[in-house]
Amino acid sequence: MNPSPAALRPDFSMPHPPMQILRLFLLLVVALLSGVSASAALPRLVDLGAGKCIPCKQMKPILAELTRDYADQFTVVFIDVWEDRAAGEPYGIRMIPTQIFYGADGKELARHEGFMAKKDILAKWKELGVAVKDPAPATATPSAN
Repeated sequence: MNPSPAALRPDFSMPHPPMQILRLFLLLVVALLSGVSASAALPRLVDLGAGKCIPCKQMKPILAELTRDYADQFTVVFIDVWEDRAAGEPYGIRMIPTQIFYGADGKELARHEGFMAKKDILAKWKELGVAVKDPAPATATPSAN
């Protein structure tokens, strides 16, 4: 006995399949917004600060350099906790800026409170066992005079 065509159609009135799809979608969005990539297993530095605090302003060019020069070795994420308090809450910070070092497996390895110089960040990665190599020197382009 063959089932009727109506029995073969999915029943969208049932909440479970759409809820599962919604749940998967939300997990993907959270992962993307938190800087987690499913394809790249790189260590991650999360800097929690604010655009208007003085030590945070001093960190901004350092974070930009690290992002540019070490993108193939670790990721850098900045979260402005004054602009988006909810984004900073899961990290349980006590002051800004706070830098949190995560291994490639996503586990927290270390945290630091206050300003942190570039050389100190790189030294901390090495101390934590992350083999950070010096970036290749930028090649100068010849000027057309």
